[in-house]
Amino acid sequence: EELKDGRWEAAVVKQEDRRIKLSVNSPPTAVIGRYQLTVGTTCANGQDTFTHDPANDIYMLFNPWCEDDSIFMDSEAERQEYVLNDVGKIYYGTEYQIGARTWNYGQFNDGILAACLFILERSRTPNSGWGDPVNVTRILSAMVNSPNDLGVIEGNWSGDYSLGTSPTVWSGSVEIINEYYKNKGTPIKYGQCWVFGGVFTTVLRCLGIPARTVTNFSSAHDTDVSLTTDIYLDEEMEPITYLNTDSIWNFHVWTDCWMARPDLPPGNGGWQTVDGTPQETSQGTFRCGPASLAAVRNGQVYLKHDSAFVFAEVNSDKIYWQKSKDGTFNQVYSEKNAVGHSISTKAVGSDERNDITHLYKHPEGSEEERIAVEIACRYGSKAAAYSSPTAEDVTVEVILEGDGPKIGADAELTIRLKNMSSEKRTVTLHSQLAIMYYTGVYKDTVKKDKADVELLPNEENDLAWELEYKMYKDQLIDQAALMLTLSGRVKETQQVLATQFSFRLRTPDLVIKPIGKAVVGEKMVVEISFTNPLPQVLKAVIFHMEGTGLLAARKIEFGDIGRHASVSLVQDFVPSLPGPRKLLVSLDCKQLTQVHGVSDITVEDKSSMAS
Repeated sequence: EELKDGRWEAAVVKQEDRRIKLSVNSPPTAVIGRYQLTVGTTCANGQDTFTHDPANDIYMLFNPWCEDDSIFMDSEAERQEYVLNDVGKIYYGTEYQIGARTWNYGQFNDGILAACLFILERSRTPNSGWGDPVNVTRILSAMVNSPNDLGVIEGNWSGDYSLGTSPTVWSGSVEIINEYYKNKGTPIKYGQCWVFGGVFTTVLRCLGIPARTVTNFSSAHDTDVSLTTDIYLDEEMEPITYLNTDSIWNFHVWTDCWMARPDLPPGNGGWQTVDGTPQETSQGTFRCGPASLAAVRNGQVYLKHDSAFVFAEVNSDKIYWQKSKDGTFNQVYSEKNAVGHSISTKAVGSDERNDITHLYKHPEGSEEERIAVEIACRYGSKAAAYSSPTAEDVTVEVILEGDGPKIGADAELTIRLKNMSSEKRTVTLHSQLAIMYYTGVYKDTVKKDKADVELLPNEENDLAWELEYKMYKDQLIDQAALMLTLSGRVKETQQVLATQFSFRLRTPDLVIKPIGKAVVGEKMVVEISFTNPLPQVLKAVIFHMEGTGLLAARKIEFGDIGRHASVSLVQDFVPSLPGPRKLLVSLDCKQLTQVHGVSDITVEDKSSMAS
């Protein structure tokens, strides 16, 4: 007769002749996914069952508006952003030069819901567990990448993307997810961390789970569960390459999702980190999370899932070990603030960058932060690393002026040495500049220097450091990422100085100019222009454009662009939806990537034009 919440039930709300209207209620703990609807009738003449028609399938999602759902989010502005917004920003680069690219999540595009449920079904996990978001996000974390289970995207960090699409070409998730579904579950080539992150956010938002794509700058990858990032040096203070398996990526992208954590002690609900990039296995499978941000912040690395790995990414200490004559290693230096900087996500309701580092860790160097690190490291494999004091009265830092160097120009940095003692100090400083993949994997050394510097008592000394364009022009790879490693010793105290500074060479943006008015159903034109910053020819340039409500993803094979040449191309399309829209364009070729632009286009409805 009447509906009571919290259970499966149905009531008749209207009956006319042979038509009945039912209201069906589901419990907030219901399993999500595709439900088949069939109707059985019984009367004096016998029974009949309505044949199943897939068009009547019902799709059940998580519900962030329902207070009893464990992913309930009470702020309407946050629900608008983290569930309903189908466009966002993903950050990349280095902490001193944060780049942003617009990403088309497209979770409401045609076919995406069916494709997202196909991904869940492909996991071949029992659907009885699909009512629990902790379980669902953990399953999806494994399904976003291809190892173990032929998931959505195949990762590739080699620089050779000839068998697929270069990771920097994608500017949205729709093409990837639809293609995976269309090919009945063949992994799409290729992705790197921001692609895994962007696709994961799309799938979660599509299923009703609040989600945001997050970038961590100077992100550690701890391979030996020590919860420290370890750098091994030989007797001459040169890095021992084969031992240095821990790495610090310039940036790493993952996804935060919102849910209660009834499986953890109170206070651990809210934002959880999940990561679709295949870095390390968790319980035998490439997946990561959900790890509670509260647990990570407080160093409670024993709380599931994978909070130790996430803790190391954002708050591990960087420890330098030097080999001694007898083959053992001694800790010579520890850097407390080397990882986990400027953790960024798009702000709610605007295109601004929101810094959320404080949600992942207490302020660097504060008593609470040191306690969290020490709690965490008690559970690591090198608990004895805390900590060997030395007389430390000289500091070194690297300073980058303004927005930093551009591709095609000389790069200049300042190395600042400070003597905080009342005595003279003599420093021998080694510097080495390497070209890096943005993952922190080393490609090549392009410059090495050594300097002896005398510092008077309390003196601060700035050394100018310059890299000429001709020294690096043939070496650059996809993100134009460079890393300067400084190491040295103070003669009088034997204090060791060590720091690493990552920076990137900035790429120019594409300029997008809409021509004329944008009206639903009518052809419109845009002009895209670009200037090649390199004194070399760009070969086989591809432009890629897309925009929800404007046009489906389109690839334009442009050809070559001459050295320092300016080019423009004109494209037309027919907008299909009214309102504010974003047109995303990216350029890709072997010599230059991460070139993109976005244009805000307001499309008018046909009817409003007529009136």
